[in-house]
Amino acid sequence: MPSETDPHERVFMAFPPRGESFGNASEDTEDARAAWTAVAHATADFVPVTMVVDPADRAVAQRLLSAEITLVEAPLDDAWMRDIGPTFVRGSGGRLGAVDWVFNGWGQQSWAAWERDRHIGAFVAELAGAELVSSELVTEGGGIHVDGQGTVLLTDTVQLDRFRNPGWSRDAIEAELRRTIGADRAIWFPRGLHRDSQRFGTRGHIDIVATMPDADTLLVHRQQDPSHPDFHLWEALERVIEESTTHAGTPWRVIELDAPTRVTDEEGWTDYSYVNHLVTNGAVIACTFDDPKDADAAARLAEAYPGREIVGVDARNIFRYGGGIHCITQHQPRV
Repeated sequence: MPSETDPHERVFMAFPPRGESFGNASEDTEDARAAWTAVAHATADFVPVTMVVDPADRAVAQRLLSAEITLVEAPLDDAWMRDIGPTFVRGSGGRLGAVDWVFNGWGQQSWAAWERDRHIGAFVAELAGAELVSSELVTEGGGIHVDGQGTVLLTDTVQLDRFRNPGWSRDAIEAELRRTIGADRAIWFPRGLHRDSQRFGTRGHIDIVATMPDADTLLVHRQQDPSHPDFHLWEALERVIEESTTHAGTPWRVIELDAPTRVTDEEGWTDYSYVNHLVTNGAVIACTFDDPKDADAAARLAEAYPGREIVGVDARNIFRYGGGIHCITQHQPRV
């Protein structure tokens, strides 16, 4: 699995359908669809975008999305393409592969539906002309981050979740990741953010906590407000960072991405995170929150990704439904 910073051929997304997550009336879905559309248009300035649309939503998708967004139809339960789509890999001779994980609604969540979404991985793989790599591991694209050299970041609460992978050990999971994405070393963080562990969360995806902009650097979420439950998470993250090394065996260069100053919304404690961005050709599509910390985060992202344009998109109406910009996109590497 190459680094996200490698050149992309295309980015896939899914258009929010009506249902449990986004509401059953068209007016209920307006905020989500506007947010997803803004990300699609920002991304399409740098790389082609394909939007998977439920057949029932074709007309509204055509109305909201510009002609440069390619629309394809497939039945959908939800719209988190990072998790329901495949994880792309490169094989020998430049072949494109697509790992089709088992998707079971983020660990059989009571509110989730996945009868349709569990087929999206294979569907997108076929669209991309990729060789399908089937896996029995229950995980999602948001549950892994790689450096392209063999290091993968994980969390215990996702990969060892008894509603995802009962009976799987760390060793078994690492062996499957070695087979599917070529990861030869894993760095395990204990958990994710507080809100992501609540009812409508993923139980701790890594892509809202930490990522690797290059093989020597970790970008890590940090909550500076002592009142927030994530304030003390930093101690656990720091411990893992200090006890691990880069793939080359050197200490990590750490860039902290401070959380926005707003710590609550109508649902409780926020999990707003600048870590949850999409890196693509010549740009970083970054989350903004109409917050004083937005400018600082943009500067730190520019430091982490020199030479790329930092493009901010308001992500509040994405996080409102349980994720961020990285969660709703899935990149296809160029081969």
